[in-house]
Amino acid sequence: MDVATATAENAGEMVKDELAEKCQKLFQAFLEEFQTGDGEVKYVREAEELIRPERNTLLVNFTDLEGFNQELATTIQEEYYRVYPFLCRAVRNFARDHGNVPLNKEFYVALEDLPTRHKIRELSSMRIGTLVRISGQVVRTHPVHPELVSGTFLCMDCQTVIKDVPQQFKYSPPTICRNPVCNNRSRFHLDTHKSKFIDFQKVRIQETQAELPRGSIPRSLEIVLRAEAVETAQAGDRCDFTGTLIVVPDVSQLRTPGVRAETSTRVAGGPQGFESEGLRGLKALGVRELSYRLAFLACNVAPTNPRFGGKELREEEQTAESIKSQMTEKEWEKVFEMSQDKNLYHNLCTSLFPTIHGNDEVKRGILLMLFGGVPKTTMEGTSLRGDINVCIVGDPSTAKSQFLKHVEEFSPRAVYTSGKASSAAGLTAAVVRDEESHEFVIEAGALMLADNGVCCIDEFDKMDLKDQVAIHEAMEQQTISITKAGVKATLNARTSILAAANPVGGRYDRSKSLKQNVNLTAPIMSRFDLFFILVDDCNEVTDYAIARRIVDLHSRIEESVDRLYTLDEIRRYLLFARQFKPKISSESEEFIVEQYKRLRQRDGAGGVSKSAWRITVRQLESMIRLSEGMARMHCCDEVQPKHVKEAFRLLNKSIIRVETPDINLEQEDELEEEEQQEDGHVNGMNGHVNGINGHVNGVNGHAEPGSQPKPSLRLSFNEYRRISNLLVLHLRRAEEAEEEEELKKSAVVNWYLKEIESEIDSEEELVNKKGLIEKVLHRLVHYDHILIELSQAGLKGSESASTEEEVVLVVNPNYILED
Repeated sequence: MDVATATAENAGEMVKDELAEKCQKLFQAFLEEFQTGDGEVKYVREAEELIRPERNTLLVNFTDLEGFNQELATTIQEEYYRVYPFLCRAVRNFARDHGNVPLNKEFYVALEDLPTRHKIRELSSMRIGTLVRISGQVVRTHPVHPELVSGTFLCMDCQTVIKDVPQQFKYSPPTICRNPVCNNRSRFHLDTHKSKFIDFQKVRIQETQAELPRGSIPRSLEIVLRAEAVETAQAGDRCDFTGTLIVVPDVSQLRTPGVRAETSTRVAGGPQGFESEGLRGLKALGVRELSYRLAFLACNVAPTNPRFGGKELREEEQTAESIKSQMTEKEWEKVFEMSQDKNLYHNLCTSLFPTIHGNDEVKRGILLMLFGGVPKTTMEGTSLRGDINVCIVGDPSTAKSQFLKHVEEFSPRAVYTSGKASSAAGLTAAVVRDEESHEFVIEAGALMLADNGVCCIDEFDKMDLKDQVAIHEAMEQQTISITKAGVKATLNARTSILAAANPVGGRYDRSKSLKQNVNLTAPIMSRFDLFFILVDDCNEVTDYAIARRIVDLHSRIEESVDRLYTLDEIRRYLLFARQFKPKISSESEEFIVEQYKRLRQRDGAGGVSKSAWRITVRQLESMIRLSEGMARMHCCDEVQPKHVKEAFRLLNKSIIRVETPDINLEQEDELEEEEQQEDGHVNGMNGHVNGINGHVNGVNGHAEPGSQPKPSLRLSFNEYRRISNLLVLHLRRAEEAEEEEELKKSAVVNWYLKEIESEIDSEEELVNKKGLIEKVLHRLVHYDHILIELSQAGLKGSESASTEEEVVLVVNPNYILED
């Protein structure tokens, strides 16, 4: 028996870690002695805070530690994992000295402001156990679980209580019962009431786009957060994590199919005491599994760049004062100087996009998008969005993607995706099953990652319809709702969307309406506040300027870019200006209402005008948001009529550019005249193509010198559409009735003139109208290909079709009449 007690005493001797204990003493001395500049002990007040039941972590600044004792700081940095429990013990003693803290309460220490920051790629097994700070973007967060820190076990054979068994990332019962008589090695019961648990959350982070080497897939890393650090990082945040690399057994590797045979419980009737083990096979030979993986145990989470664009870019809590305190005196003066700049609007545009020539309206629209309107919440709790969405539709090579890339580089929280390559789940959020715990977690998509920022979507028109639908809710309600696999969640997506699209068929067709040019549904189109059309027109002056600009840029990249403000200054100004919450003054209110009425009337007056997208209440809200953005940009506290004017002008521009130009009936003739001059016989209007206009030439053709100027041969697009629909309906009716005579060209002209005879007062007007309808017919046949000319022998234009009168008009069978 004596021998047994002796061995038990020896077994009970703890190995002392002298280095760590020395660290503990020094750290406690640091906490008690370190003083701020004005002589008060810095950490006492924070220690008194720890008395509150919900607090258990003391935040220590690493630079203070270095200033106090360099050796201590170096030891903590190099041997962090080893000395961490001792540091926590020091905090516990310190807290107990300064307040009546419950005895069994655990305390933790968190370190911030480490001097160096590492990328995820730089983490190797060398850094295991040392203190490092890494940065990345959170892509997936798991729910918070309790984790067992130290367990109290009950031996089921002799009822001995075994206290404080430390747990290491997995459930580890004691190896043998502490009662020397009892030899129980496997049957232990965990007493949950006496064990200690701590909040535990897993987060996955990924490298940010900016840090990626070209052509690499972003690496990701699991982060373990404990105690007060849980729930501090949300999906989409870019954060710095301070902590240490740890190695954890790769549980998911154990589940791979090849090994599963080994890990089954085949040993049911084996020797005594092995029933509960289950994992036999290679393990029984003393071979441990070799696959471990790196994880990161973080003690502190901080936004990467809190001044510009970490979490606080759009956080509502910040005030102008708090931002001012974050800037140096010089930076603040610069911001003030910018706010006094009379020409700020223009200067910001040129400084933000120095390499893009022209397209001023688009630059202005994007600038206002960055400032944004003011989000509001009604009494019922409905939120009205403040973000401005912009869509750019344009011909190839009009610098659309350049705009998107510029915004992505400039804006702190911007995500760039391409429409064709992203799915609905990739844009909003996906529900994925975790490899280890097999529970469902939400993985953030592009819109969630860009929360409080800008989401740039290129090739917007090439997205599948079902994926476009996923954006509907995010664009207006600013949330993403998910009901999949038992996960019901509503996630925030307060993001501005900047989309670029190509028109149908590659180029923008002026004669068609915006709706026919863009392959987007009406609901999506109405959700965009600004719609910019970039048409690649040939214009000698602009072409020269653009060519000069591009050649300049290629030949001397640095000097050709003339920025008035640097990007950092603009970021600072943006951050400051976004603190303003401009209210709408009463005169601006009336002005907005007036302008909206004007827009609505113009929309209604066009009849079935398909010229632009409809003006809805959303456009009224857009006008309000744009005015607020303008007021914010000038750092005003109220929206003035001049801001509304600019907003109205931008909105108008984005609508007007879209309107179909008037149909110029002379343009064909000019083209043909040019062709015919080469042939050498100019014969009135349409030359030898169809000489119907023989006797009209005096009027419409070359007006004799001295006679009145040519009557205008321009038709508004709506009028042209009306006439063409009238003719198509008449011809279809005649075709069905098989009235051959009615289909002849002369008969059609006469029918039309008879229809409008009430409008004709004089012979001259009759001649004009006749010329007009013939030109419309000509255009419908040769340009719009709505009608087809047939002669008795076949298609018009073949050899036999010599005489004029035989021409018969029929409607193109593929033509669909529009409403």
